[in-house]
Order: sequence, then C-alpha cells, then structure tokens
Amino acid sequence: MITIKKPIRVSVALLIIILSIFIIIPRENKVEDNPMRTRPLLIAHGGGNKEFPDNTLEAFYNAYSVDPNFMIETDVSITKDGVIILSHDITLDRKTNLKNAYIHEVNYSDLVEGEVDFGYENIVNKEGIRETDTLVRYTNYLGNHVTPLDVLYPEGVLPRHNSKFLVTTLEELIISFPNNLINVEIKQSGEIGLKALDAVIKLLDDLDEEYNTYSRIILASFHKEIYQEFKKLKAKTHPELLFSPEQNGVIKFFLMQQFGLDLFFTDKIAVFQLPSIFLVNNKGFIYAAHRHNIAVHFWTIDDEEEMRFLINQGADGIMTNRPTLLKKVYDELNIGS
Repeated sequence: MITIKKPIRVSVALLIIILSIFIIIPRENKVEDNPMRTRPLLIAHGGGNKEFPDNTLEAFYNAYSVDPNFMIETDVSITKDGVIILSHDITLDRKTNLKNAYIHEVNYSDLVEGEVDFGYENIVNKEGIRETDTLVRYTNYLGNHVTPLDVLYPEGVLPRHNSKFLVTTLEELIISFPNNLINVEIKQSGEIGLKALDAVIKLLDDLDEEYNTYSRIILASFHKEIYQEFKKLKAKTHPELLFSPEQNGVIKFFLMQQFGLDLFFTDKIAVFQLPSIFLVNNKGFIYAAHRHNIAVHFWTIDDEEEMRFLINQGADGIMTNRPTLLKKVYDELNIGS
C-alpha cells in the first residue's frame, strides 16, 4: 500500500482549503464606470440652503454661479396629480404659506396657478406641520433676506419671478442643468414612495436619450422598501441605475469592513453618503469603499476645518449648505471640482 507522507498531506489539505475559499468568495460585483469618483465633488445640499431657499431652481443657479461643475443634491416627492417636485419635507408647511399640506394631497397644477412661494422657513413640528399662523421669511447665513433677483444667472437665463421662489419639478432641474451630476433622494415612504420612484424612473427613461440621465443621476432613499426596489430595478430592468443604500446598507458594509470581511460585500452600489462620524477611529473606511469602486460622500458639512479634514482623508465629495465656503476651500487647496 502506498502511503502519503504527512507534509504532502498537509500541503494537499491547504491547497483544498485555498481552492474552497476562492470558490466561496463572491465574484466582484461593483459599478465599473462610477462618475461619482472622478474628482472631489462640491455637492450643494438642496442647492445650498444657507445661501438661498433650498430645493428651488434659484438655489441651484446660485450654486452654479459658484462652481459650474458642482453636483446637485435634491429631495423629491410626488404630488396628487403625479408630478415629481423638489422638497426636503413631505409637507409644504415649512417652505410655503400652506398648512397641513402633505405633498401627495396637493396638486402641482394648484401650486403653479397660485404662484405658491417656497421662500419661507417656518417653524414646524416633527411631522412637518405648522401649528401656528406665523410665517417666517427665509434668511441666509448672514441673516439677509434674498429674492430671485439676487442670483447670478447663466447667460440667457432670466428670473422666473421677481420676488417669489416658485415650485420646481425634477424635470425642470434635469433640463436646466444638462451636464451636472445630480443626487435625487426620494423622501416619501411606503406605497406613496414606491409610486414616486416609479414616476422618477419613467422620467429618467423619457429624458435619458437627450439628457444622459442614467450616466449622471444617482438615486437615494432612507427607506428600506425603496432601497430594495433600487436593487430589483438594477438586477432586472435597469442595469445602468446608480444608487446609494439606506442606513442599514451602510452599516452592513461598515461592520464587514471593521472585521475585515468587506470582501464578501456584493451590493452593487455607486456611493456611500454618510456623516463624518464613520471616520472616527476608522481611517480605512474610505480605502475599503474604494476597493469596491464605491464613492464616499459626507453630509452635511458647513465647517471649514471639517471640510479640510475630509478632503485630506480622501472623500470623493462633500455635501454642504454653503457652496461658496467649500469652493473657497477647494480653491485654496488647488482642487478642481
């Protein structure tokens, strides 16, 4: 009988283990061409809501005047008549003179016909409802009131109104900024949120040929059911879809990275969007994300020192309410955004 020497048996066993590991380890499943990793991006949160009323076309034109290559961050909800409009809240109480105005119960046509002004910063409760009749006009970080006439518009663009900040649709935003990257967060949840997502996807489909929507627009949501639908869309009908995960998706990668297991992370996402606390005692987070070709954007950073820290850590983008300040930092560091 032929006997196998112990060293050979050990070598064979190790070889089997190594081969088994290669079989078990999932194949790379990453976004190949990720536009979110082309440079450190200046991302205007709502257009920069400490400079102009957030999620208005005027705020985004202001950010454009600061840096024509800026990335747009916006929030959307669907109206009663099926139009996707820009709004950080799912109600209009904070930004307008309307009360108890859930967006899914309001018609876009009425907002247009009534020339409803989105230039307020009213006090609302945690549900986004204004409980008093007091209206508070928006003021910027200097404490000044602003109007659409204060914006430095691109050549050929005129103010929509002399004093009011009118409702803005996602379609208007995409068409007005045909070359900028755009982050679109779906704010509504449940069935209404899924209906909003359907409308957003239809809009991206309709505009893609002329405005390259799928190569420059990324979708986001804090709601699990919306994120699950993102993944289904990418797997089945829209392989080109770019999206970021909701909170649990970020935590999943964070924990796997902490234990050196991020090799097994296979969610095909384009970017993590998170607060800078994720970098506390964890300098390897950005490096690990980059191994998967996942960009890392941080929100919402209005402090100059923190901006510089994140840039030095290798952030792919910084989301700010003060695009003018972030542009100043980028210029001082000779960063072309």
